[in-house]
Amino acid sequence: MTKRKHQLLTERERDQILAIPTDRDRLARLYTFEPSDIEIIGARRERRNQLGVALQLALLRHPGITLAQLIQDKGAIPHDLAAFVAEQLGLHVTDLANYAARDQTMTDHARELAMRAGLRGPTRADIPFMIEAAAKAAWATDKGMTIAIGVVTALREARILLPSISTIERASSAGRARARKQAAYALIADLSAEQVHALDQVFDDAGGMSQLASLKTIPVAARPDHIRQILDRLRQVRKIGISPDVAGRIHADRFRQYVREGRASPAYMIERYIPSRRRATLVAFLLDLEERLTDNALEMADKLIGSIFTRAKNAQARSYATTSKNVARLMLIFRRTIDALTDAVDTGEDPMEALDASVGWNTLLKARPEVATIAETANLDPLTVAADRYATLRKFAPDLLEALQFRAGKGSAKTIAAIEMLRDLNRSGKRDLPADAPMPFRKEWRKIVVGDDGKINRRLWEIATIAHLRNKLRSGDVWVERSAGYRRFDSYLLSEPQAKPIVSALGLPPTAGEWLEQRGRELDWRLKKFAQRLKRDALEGVRYRDDRLQISPVRTIATPDAEALADRLDAMMPRIRITELLHEVAQETGFLAAFTNLRTGEPCPNENALLATILADATNLGLSRMAAASQGVTRDQLLWTHDAYIRDESYRAALAVLINAHHRLPFSRVWGDGTTSSSDGQFFRGAKRGASGGDINARYGVDHGFSFYTAQSARSCDFGQVEERTLNA
Repeated sequence: MTKRKHQLLTERERDQILAIPTDRDRLARLYTFEPSDIEIIGARRERRNQLGVALQLALLRHPGITLAQLIQDKGAIPHDLAAFVAEQLGLHVTDLANYAARDQTMTDHARELAMRAGLRGPTRADIPFMIEAAAKAAWATDKGMTIAIGVVTALREARILLPSISTIERASSAGRARARKQAAYALIADLSAEQVHALDQVFDDAGGMSQLASLKTIPVAARPDHIRQILDRLRQVRKIGISPDVAGRIHADRFRQYVREGRASPAYMIERYIPSRRRATLVAFLLDLEERLTDNALEMADKLIGSIFTRAKNAQARSYATTSKNVARLMLIFRRTIDALTDAVDTGEDPMEALDASVGWNTLLKARPEVATIAETANLDPLTVAADRYATLRKFAPDLLEALQFRAGKGSAKTIAAIEMLRDLNRSGKRDLPADAPMPFRKEWRKIVVGDDGKINRRLWEIATIAHLRNKLRSGDVWVERSAGYRRFDSYLLSEPQAKPIVSALGLPPTAGEWLEQRGRELDWRLKKFAQRLKRDALEGVRYRDDRLQISPVRTIATPDAEALADRLDAMMPRIRITELLHEVAQETGFLAAFTNLRTGEPCPNENALLATILADATNLGLSRMAAASQGVTRDQLLWTHDAYIRDESYRAALAVLINAHHRLPFSRVWGDGTTSSSDGQFFRGAKRGASGGDINARYGVDHGFSFYTAQSARSCDFGQVEERTLNA
């Protein structure tokens, strides 16, 4: 699985390019001869020449090489291929004896068969064509196997036999270099001299830290001053003036690669790149940074606004708690009052005299202010209490509204109008609101915001407007320009030209209305069929009794034999250290090849350090403790390995390798064909954090925690997992 220095492919990948299948089904699909082929083969007199020509003909079809080239690359003719070809012709593999020893015969046969098939051999003049094919394949990726396959596919489509694997590899490397250069120039093509100067200046030191390092340092705690710092960085990035349209000039995957490199590489390393690569990396990084800064500012504001109302509700709850004894005392007075009035009605006594004698008029008069206070507390809206933290809101809200561009559809036009009015008030310094100020928030708040004198309370109106904006951002009714997490909803969807071939391939109706109509008819038919079977009691475990649907629970009962078998299987499993297991799986599957260097694309030379780093991630042990628990690796090695080789896409690629290896195991077929899957989520509660105090999840409330959503195939293989903080869901 090692990769030679400065080479594009691993040894295993080189073998895969010219791989000859071994399973019977693929051999049949690729190498079954037709009558015309048998006629060509039968024209040879000697049995060895018949078998030799048949093998030549098979190899010219797939993988597109001559028999001489196969022997040169592999050292021998694969037995499975030779046996399958010989079986079709009624020959034996031993009939091939001495054929491969006659080079001229093999060459003449290969030339003749290639001419019949409309094929030709590769020449030096094909190198530019191969490099161009490699550049097209490398437009989206740096993965050597993908690029090499692109070259092989182009050669086959051009009816050109494959050259040596080393030639394919060199052409692929040259094409990758060309694609990298083309992508870099596409990103920086329209930069003005001022923009180039500004990009070069981000490496200048300011206060002991370069501007680039400062831009990378984004505060994480939800505090008003942190929002202002983020917005300052956002203004720095926007000042350079890079158009977001630049990202569309190169493939999205290539752009994300530049972004990842910009994020992970320290400033001093980016500064050492050649000018085109350095500036292209900065352009991609800054475009991504603008989105991340925008989202971080909005997320912090969301938390702070939420915490303002959470604290208001908590203060209201504390107020209720302090009056609980008074409430109990007043309720006793109220009960005695009712009892006195009831008795007076029953006996014909004067109600006022009975009340004064039983409760005391003075007691009722003294309780009146307390009752009024408790009644006001009960009717107090959190908006009114939140007004006490208006100063906190003013520390970040004006900057936030000024820095970001909010957009909305017609249904939220009032929200945008309110934001514009608030911006104007902040710019002019005016405090009074006009009588026709837009009030997009709910009716209950409108009554609170407008006083008895008809004037609008600026403080309450502003808090209500910002809180309403928060809700609109969460629902997607309002979006923000240059944001990834708060962008326009339809930007997540495919465009109509992109969606059309997919819709056609899936056999779907051209419009959503037609699809819904079809599904509605199908659902109606299914429900009627279900109702009919329900009336006949024809559904196992389902009954309709007393106007209620009763479903018998399904209970899984493990038989003693099954438990005994499970114990036997468990006893057969060897006791092995997890590190030994990882090494064994790595050697068997080659999944470590997916972990490539972010900048060079090379595999990790230190397998022990890479496996230890993966294990530290998996066990949440951390790099320091993993280094202390390991032999032969240091914390510095683990830290470098983690930064250079560990990232989300590496884990995804490695997981794909493991899944494919799992599905190749014969035993996996016992569980199913792998075409169906099951998905579910698990919620793990975490420690309560003040930063998440304003977050609410629809399912888990205000409990802080993480949700792991796992997908498992019918072959009991996990093929996907998503982790999310449920408070941000």
